[in-house]
Amino acid sequence: MNYIFLDNGFEEIEAITTIDLLRRANIALTTVSVTGKDVVLGAHAIPIKADKLFADVDYTDAEMLILPGGATKLIEHKPLCELLQKHNQQEKLIAAICAAPAVLGQLGILQNKQATCYPGFEHYLGESHVGGLVVESHNIISAKGPGLSSDFAFCIIEKLAGNEIADQVYDAAQY
Repeated sequence: MNYIFLDNGFEEIEAITTIDLLRRANIALTTVSVTGKDVVLGAHAIPIKADKLFADVDYTDAEMLILPGGATKLIEHKPLCELLQKHNQQEKLIAAICAAPAVLGQLGILQNKQATCYPGFEHYLGESHVGGLVVESHNIISAKGPGLSSDFAFCIIEKLAGNEIADQVYDAAQY
């Protein structure tokens, strides 16, 4: 199973595009609210009903953890931070876009890895910051910002389901 975490203020285009394209690829994906409520309000006042609340999920089956941007206060959610660190220690996949790689940087997850992020958040990545649009490094996928949401999602699809499935979704979406 793969999980995408939503907190109030998340970037809708980054979350919804990723959710949509992964589900078109038939990749198992659960949306998870870290707010304690099932409806999470995006940065542009678009409400999204999450599949599950954080506390109600057993993450032992997690293949990839995904963080959309906008919700930089995910760093304040200690159980999520612990989950991300444990997942990284096991060298399992983590993806973050826009400002969300800053969370990974603050947790030390990007140490000896390369990443990109939204302009202005580079200092959270430290020596890991290499710029670029979408960066794959070890078990981490990062992307620069909202305009790269599809590229980010296709990179995840390639990693989880392979190039053939990614190409099928790519063609069907007329991307």
